[in-house]
Amino acid sequence: MKLVRYGAPGQEKSGLIDKSGQLRDLSAHVKDLNGEAYSPESLKKLAALDPSKLPAVSGNPRLGAPVTGVSKFVAIGLNYVDHAKETGSPIPTEPIFFLKANTSLSGPNDAVEKPRGSTKLDWEVEIAAIIGTRAKYVSEADALNHVAGYCVCNDVSERNFQIERGGTWTKGKSHDTFGPLGPWVATKDEIADVQKLSMWLDVNGQRRQTGSTSTMIFSMAKCVSYVSQFITLLPGDIVTTGTPPGVGTGMKPPQFLNVGDVVTLGIEGLGEQRQEIVAA
Repeated sequence: MKLVRYGAPGQEKSGLIDKSGQLRDLSAHVKDLNGEAYSPESLKKLAALDPSKLPAVSGNPRLGAPVTGVSKFVAIGLNYVDHAKETGSPIPTEPIFFLKANTSLSGPNDAVEKPRGSTKLDWEVEIAAIIGTRAKYVSEADALNHVAGYCVCNDVSERNFQIERGGTWTKGKSHDTFGPLGPWVATKDEIADVQKLSMWLDVNGQRRQTGSTSTMIFSMAKCVSYVSQFITLLPGDIVTTGTPPGVGTGMKPPQFLNVGDVVTLGIEGLGEQRQEIVAA
């Protein structure tokens, strides 16, 4: 299934995208796509529905982040060798992770704010896992059994805040709108191999990132397992897993986003996003 949340901010309804690409309403079956909705029991019930009998949604409504009620938004950093090299960082021997504020979550096509004082606003196409069952001290072999599905994430980053202002990466990763998610969560049955998906990102129509999940240093299973050794992951939690090379800070000379720029990105099987940069 391809599960979505649609409607105005704060008024989103649950829905799914059927095989023809038609948006259909799920409100009669699940009030909202929170952690409980992504449990195995809930997904089994939703999978048994006949999409053709669900109400079709007309027009082209806004899509929100496809999960709500998130307790943790965890991000893995420097998880592609060429990305680590382009930033001048050593290749990690263990996954590096940090937290993004839950308030950074936004819809896949919502505008991204350039924060006040921002000088180095950057982009990062990433694949994220949505947790379906509680994960604590899970093994790598068992990790994906705790995942409900996958989606596209743009881990928007302000490099000046992140690197040059002291403290942790979180301050450069957590401004409102710095976590566009979606357009949908594809349940695991939709993805044959999460480690064989192409990914891309353009800025103003020019290709900046081209990559594949096959080149991750630490696999999706390793990332989920590793995080669970330190933090208990709950249903609905997000684990986004790093970006391939081509970010602005790695260009020579570095290039960053300005008001009016448009970022488009996508991952095979997981859909596409589009964001315009606006002033905060």
